[in-house]
Amino acid sequence: MGFFVKMASPSTRRNRILFDKYLKVIIWFLVASYLCLLPSNAASERITELEVSEGVRVGHLIGYISKSTTRGTGGPPYLIVPVAGSSVHTDLTIDNKNGEIRTKVPLDREQRASYSFVAIPSSGGGDENIRVVVRVLDENDNPPTFPTAFMEIEFPENTPRDVKRTLNPARDLDLGLFSTQRYNIVSGNVNNAFRLSSHRERDGVLYLDLQINGFLDRETIPFYSLSIEALDGGSPPLRGEMTVNITILDVNDNQPIFNQGRYFASIPENTTVGTKVIQVFATDIDSGENGRIEYSINRRQSDKDQMFRIDPQTGVISVNKPLDFETKELHELVIVAKDHGEQPIETTTFLSIRVNDVNDNQPTISVIFLSDDATPKISESALPGEFVARISVNDPDSKTEYSNVNVTLAGGGGHFGLTTRDNIIYLVIVSLPLDREVQPNYTLNVIATDNGNPPLHASKTIYLRVTDINDNAPEFEKEVYHASVMEIADPGTSVLQVLAVDKDEGNNSAITYYLVDTPDTHSHWFLIDQNTGLITTRSHIDCETEPVPKLKVIAKDNGHPPLSSTATVLVTINDVNDNEPIFEQSYYNVTIAENEPVGRCVIKNSYFSFDSLELGILQEDPPFSCFISHFSGLKNKHFLASFSVHSGLAISIFPPLSYGSSFIC
Repeated sequence: MGFFVKMASPSTRRNRILFDKYLKVIIWFLVASYLCLLPSNAASERITELEVSEGVRVGHLIGYISKSTTRGTGGPPYLIVPVAGSSVHTDLTIDNKNGEIRTKVPLDREQRASYSFVAIPSSGGGDENIRVVVRVLDENDNPPTFPTAFMEIEFPENTPRDVKRTLNPARDLDLGLFSTQRYNIVSGNVNNAFRLSSHRERDGVLYLDLQINGFLDRETIPFYSLSIEALDGGSPPLRGEMTVNITILDVNDNQPIFNQGRYFASIPENTTVGTKVIQVFATDIDSGENGRIEYSINRRQSDKDQMFRIDPQTGVISVNKPLDFETKELHELVIVAKDHGEQPIETTTFLSIRVNDVNDNQPTISVIFLSDDATPKISESALPGEFVARISVNDPDSKTEYSNVNVTLAGGGGHFGLTTRDNIIYLVIVSLPLDREVQPNYTLNVIATDNGNPPLHASKTIYLRVTDINDNAPEFEKEVYHASVMEIADPGTSVLQVLAVDKDEGNNSAITYYLVDTPDTHSHWFLIDQNTGLITTRSHIDCETEPVPKLKVIAKDNGHPPLSSTATVLVTINDVNDNEPIFEQSYYNVTIAENEPVGRCVIKNSYFSFDSLELGILQEDPPFSCFISHFSGLKNKHFLASFSVHSGLAISIFPPLSYGSSFIC
């Protein structure tokens, strides 16, 4: 059985692609049909395995389909059926007549490691199908390659020996001996500080570690740049390179060092506070905070009086307090330089400062205030003769010339004066009584003049504050306050706010208000706010009990001892009609002569009411009406009689009366 397929050759690229697709489909269809028609024993298959190096030229003879075929002899014509996806037609040239297999393109094992196809004899019969497998042998055509050309790592300078850091390994697309076999440090390994170690994992990759080989010192070598190469097993080997930049991190392992073993300086004794004396300088070869230096003076061992100060950042030493040659001529200071590491390291040096005497003949004035906190103040309770301040005058030229300096005091309005016993130490004293409420501050000028020619003088201004004592009691705005409130006012109703002022200051002028609690004033009806002086009702009040309660308010300051004053508050309670009138007697019996004239007063009664006078007055209504019983024989007659009611409940006869009549009103 034979097949013959005839197709026109494609003329365009697109037609060629379509042609190849259709050709593959037809070939597979024919092969499948052919295999189905063959008997089972005729469809057996044998395998031909071939090998070719990936570096051979195009057209290189790989071999023949049948092992029995030799050069010049051919086998039966074959129908070539590639294994799907094996790229046989694109990479290989197969002669289906003589079975010759050649390369069509340069082969690359890393792209395709093998090719496979089935050669079917087209003659049929007893020839077997041949499965051909072409394996591409690896050549050393790929160098080891690192994933990055550079790598940055860090090591603290105190890292122990043999500590490892994993580096990016090189990968080689070749196999076996041609893959990465070893690593070397090419350059940059100063003092052999590092070494490499490697190990291969199951994935075939030779992994790389960088190890510490010696001792690191950032101050000696802060940075390494290692050039590392990876080599494969070819001959000659191919190599890849990577640069590893290693930064050595600082640790605080160096102490600061002064640039001098001992410092010396000299200054005149009249150097002003803040003047620079000298600058010390230390260095620390550590970096960052470990190398940042802070300066200080060891106060335990030197300069306990803090005559000098040092700038902690710059090391500049300056005068902190006025100097005195006669008191101390030489100052020995212990200077400390300390770094800022987590565990700081410090070092010390010595500084000798000599104070030089000056001869300028100008007096100097020193004032020491004799108050409890050494500030310029005096209590207003100070008596004449009491000390305010101590003034010392000094002439630096000679101690024997103190007596040649005249000291005067100006200002104060005569309230202060000077006294001295030796013309060396002067005391400012109180001359006249003080009153802070009149004048709280004084400005005094101390003037010192020597007897030179021309004379020199110095002056000092004293701003003296008079402190308060509790010598003023609170004063109310009024001695007597008047207020009114309704009798029906609820508890908490505001009645009046009193106000007192105190001329003193501070706690001496802080005022607290109180109500004097006495039963006769009914002060329990009222409350007063201790801070504001607002008087309010505490409970219900009763006009009938006390129409005008008289309250006594005390204003007391917070001085020691406290002072107080009082004021009177008259509270008028406005009455409401909440009580009925009451007669003095519930029954009155009066006998009247029948010949009493009309208008004659029969009885004058009185009543009282718990309400106020205005609400307790009875209105003059029309005349009272009452019933009168008249007895005449057995007959009992009742008739209405009228009486005239006058103010004060005076009842008088209105019509003539008859004997034997009785009246009930």
